Amino acid sequence: MKMMRVRLLFSAMLATLALSGCSMLDKLVYKINIPQGNYIEQSEVNQLRIGMSPAQVKYVMGPPMLVDLFTPHTWYYIYHYQVGNGKLTQKKLVITFKDNKLASMSGDYKPSPQFNTPINAPVQSDISS
Repeated sequence: MKMMRVRLLFSAMLATLALSGCSMLDKLVYKINIPQGNYIEQSEVNQLRIGMSPAQVKYVMGPPMLVDLFTPHTWYYIYHYQVGNGKLTQKKLVITFKDNKLASMSGDYKPSPQFNTPINAPVQSDISS
């Protein structure tokens, strides 16, 4: 009877040890990096200007990740990057159109200094006639 209890206790301890070891082995298992969504570089965002058409924005940025059915004038560019066993990186850019022209942008990217200069604005020169 006593030998049976010792075996049962030993089996329970062995099972507990084996199950706790699984979480430690998880760090040793190779996991691939997982990129999802629209990868955006700041150089692309720097090309955006107030007044651009949706077609021009799509040419520069590519198609948006999400266009909400109820707010089709707002485009969402979302990017997730999961490093194998590491941290998750998430970035987003929200572009809003008004009257079929680019009106604003927000998110994790900074607009360029020229963002508020309309795309069709006349270029001023320093040469006076």
